[in-house]
Amino acid sequence: MFFSQAGARPRTWQPSPSEHKQWGKVFKACDEDNKGYLSREDFKVAIVMLFGYKPSKIEADSVMSSINPNSSGILLEEFLNIVRKKKEAQLYWNEIRHIFTAFDRHYRGYLTLEDFEKAFRQVAPKLPERIILEVFREVDQDSDGLVSFKDFEYAMNYGQNEA
Repeated sequence: MFFSQAGARPRTWQPSPSEHKQWGKVFKACDEDNKGYLSREDFKVAIVMLFGYKPSKIEADSVMSSINPNSSGILLEEFLNIVRKKKEAQLYWNEIRHIFTAFDRHYRGYLTLEDFEKAFRQVAPKLPERIILEVFREVDQDSDGLVSFKDFEYAMNYGQNEA
């Protein structure tokens, strides 16, 4: 499988000192009563401040269940680690979106075999046509001759998870 061998790999990413400082300020601002930790509701507010969306119940449950059971909430270091991972995932998703958009030269929201052929001719002109066709078929999850962003994202993540 092509993507299992050459899938995109998320890079380890470290925040800049200013980002790290900003996250610490958000933690302090959301730590009502200066408890030294964020409650579930404090955490939700912090995520809204940093990412612009309110975490779902499932996401909040997941985060709360991942913290030390002996603590009353999310400590600063745990919070910084959670935010770093969310930011890393966001950057990785943006990278996948950028690659998809580069393939989608007509801005249709899907890719055709012709789109794949043009893209591969530019980056790997000696790649055999059969390989391009194999890759396209692998990515086209529902075999309808069109690759949606969802199909493309799945293939990119599949390759990363298989490696």
